[in-house]
Amino acid sequence: MATRIMDEAAKVFADPKSYTDEAALHAALTHLRANAPVSWVDVPNYRPFWAITKHADIMAIERANTLFTNSPRPVLTTAAGDDQQAAIGVKTLIHHDDPEHRAIRAIGADWFRPKAMRALKVRVDELAKRYVDQMVAAGPECDFVQEVAVNYPLYVIMSMLGIPESDFPQMLKYTQELFGTDDEEMQRSSSIEESMGVLLEMFAYFNELTAARRATPTEDLASAIANATIDGEPLSDIDTVSYYLIIATAGHDTTSAVISGGLHALIEHPEQRRRLRDNMDLMPLAAEEMIRWVTPVKEFMRTAQQDTEVRGVPIAAGESVLLSYVSSNRDEDVFDEPFRFDVGREPNKHNAFGYGVHFCLGAALARMEVNSFFSELIPRLNEIELTGDPAYTATIFVGGPKHLPIRYSLK
Repeated sequence: MATRIMDEAAKVFADPKSYTDEAALHAALTHLRANAPVSWVDVPNYRPFWAITKHADIMAIERANTLFTNSPRPVLTTAAGDDQQAAIGVKTLIHHDDPEHRAIRAIGADWFRPKAMRALKVRVDELAKRYVDQMVAAGPECDFVQEVAVNYPLYVIMSMLGIPESDFPQMLKYTQELFGTDDEEMQRSSSIEESMGVLLEMFAYFNELTAARRATPTEDLASAIANATIDGEPLSDIDTVSYYLIIATAGHDTTSAVISGGLHALIEHPEQRRRLRDNMDLMPLAAEEMIRWVTPVKEFMRTAQQDTEVRGVPIAAGESVLLSYVSSNRDEDVFDEPFRFDVGREPNKHNAFGYGVHFCLGAALARMEVNSFFSELIPRLNEIELTGDPAYTATIFVGGPKHLPIRYSLK
């Protein structure tokens, strides 16, 4: 085996707190792109991996989905976390490779196609207005993340699933605990066993939902999942629950991060906020820029199925690579002035939704939610400022702001 040389900056990928300090994080990632774009990472508590930081290399790996597979290590967790997840047997869309991935993805695909999105837009616009109206009623100050950003996309995705509104707060708590396992404020416990308890409680909830929808089918996404078949056979219990899990968690936590991080960017760049207010036709471009800027999914992992190389660096069969979307979305070779927040950025070749066969199933919904919310907020916004320091979630997978204290004036 060739000598593995680790650049010290690459430790950021296995340090949840690195994502709470964006200046330090991006300094490390900029250094890695220039000096060690394919970097070996071998740190305590984690199985070793290669960190991939350049946009072109990440796109090439995602295209090569038979050479680099999601299984058996689709996301970065500690070695103990890897073992716990394997024992429980979670297999969401991100855990599957083709042909199973294609068949399972198809179950929910129609719910996220353009026709379905057009039908849903009226409801999403109504919810955007509801939450901006709530800001007016609650004003002139709020913690935007906790009072607005987490609730709006949660309401959208839970309504699609057909989950009763009385259960929304519990589902929010589950997802925050699930993605916040590395954050002292968000986690249920620092122990692996306790954090896995969240997963088991969600399993129990969704098993009951499956039984109810199989007994009495309804016109919602939960019913489509519960009654789905592949080659004439119903999904296994673990695959059914795993499907709910990915929709219920990724379907709102990522979007809430973009909305809150996007507002933070607009506060920090008032000239861009004024530019958008004066030309709301820029809103689709502004939404893409917010998604690039925040990049709520920090990484996915792939595992090489045979010996290969990336940028001339040998990768052995069985070795894993981490795809750093946060780094690729600031790649100087792809983005003109990547550290400039630009609501009119075009082209904007971000890969925050992934690429290839694993491109995010809910990308169109996320774009629509961001667009609808800011299309309602910006024309009504007179003034806005921070009233304290924003706080970001400690994470190595999914995250964004967890507190955004603001003072504002709205029409």
